[in-house]
Amino acid sequence: MKYDFDTVINRTGTNSLKWDVKENELPMWVADMDFKTAPEIISAIQNRAEHGIFGYTIIPDEWYNAYIDHWKNRYSYTMQKNWLMFCTGVIPAISSTVRKLTTPAEKVVIQTPVYNIFYNCILNNGRNVLENKLIYNDSKYTIDFDDLENKLSDPQTTLMILCNPQNPVGKIWNKDELAKIGDLCHKYGVTVISDEIHCDITDPNCSYTPFASVSDVCRDISVTCITPTKAFNLAGLQTSAICVPNKKLRQRVNRAINTDEVAEPNSFAIDAAIAAFTKGEAWLDELKQYLFDNKKTVEDFVSKHLSHIKLVSSQATYLLWLDCSKLPLEGKELANDLREKTGLYLSAGISYGANGNHFLRMNIACPKSTLIDGLDRLKKYCSDLNC
Repeated sequence: MKYDFDTVINRTGTNSLKWDVKENELPMWVADMDFKTAPEIISAIQNRAEHGIFGYTIIPDEWYNAYIDHWKNRYSYTMQKNWLMFCTGVIPAISSTVRKLTTPAEKVVIQTPVYNIFYNCILNNGRNVLENKLIYNDSKYTIDFDDLENKLSDPQTTLMILCNPQNPVGKIWNKDELAKIGDLCHKYGVTVISDEIHCDITDPNCSYTPFASVSDVCRDISVTCITPTKAFNLAGLQTSAICVPNKKLRQRVNRAINTDEVAEPNSFAIDAAIAAFTKGEAWLDELKQYLFDNKKTVEDFVSKHLSHIKLVSSQATYLLWLDCSKLPLEGKELANDLREKTGLYLSAGISYGANGNHFLRMNIACPKSTLIDGLDRLKKYCSDLNC
């Protein structure tokens, strides 16, 4: 490999949310990576810093072109410049859009288990969560379309937040599934926010399908949130884009993010995104292979040493969903006990919905040696439980 993903970088003392832990604890929870971003991005940020003046920043054509070319080349989806809007992050985009496109007490559909902050975006704005629970069978997840239609047909349901690829289960929704979601939402007058933040982190030879690319129906009812932050480890730079092809819908979203003042970039957000999408392709491909190798390491380890834990099949993200239903503890009690006894800090599955109660989420975006340390701690914990 041209790029180094094996070196362990000490992140303590850097105001890292992930690594703000006790000594000897190993955090493998929140979704950022323990790798330096691509050198090409670091160089772009350094060049910007050396200028020394950090005034108000505009959105140049290069930013729009970077997004357009990346999605066209990687996913055969051609966006137009006027569809795109800058936002300081995917979550600010979702929260502002929820606030603008719905009224208090209306219902927003999510497919659980799902990223826990979706709940915040809905509940903090005075809207109600409506769960379309995914069907779990034989370590795989599928959509309960009968239940989904029932939830969408509720007159109080006006919005759905789709996670594509899905976090935490790592599912890439295929074109037929996305088309069916789109048709049902259109049938009942429901707008779709598609969170596609993990789209660039798929297994080698796998690719996701942008929701808006599936059909004219999906295009016209959708608000898509995209960003380089997950794939290139740039979350702290607060940079993302919202893609809305429908003119009237786009105007409403534009008003939402400008009213909430989340539509202006910091001095580094633009340069970093441009560098990621125009110069980071080779780094991204090597990252994906490294993460896939890490995933295979976990699969082999679980198969050999963790008979009471099942790894849920996934095709995307660097987050693994562990079925711990055969362990004596569950929910936050399980995650807290694991952390207290071994120092291994994983996310409690209950955070992603009640149907995640028997699961743990593990972040494997780390050097191989760190991953093995985490797996050994998990093995010791299970051994001490006589599992």
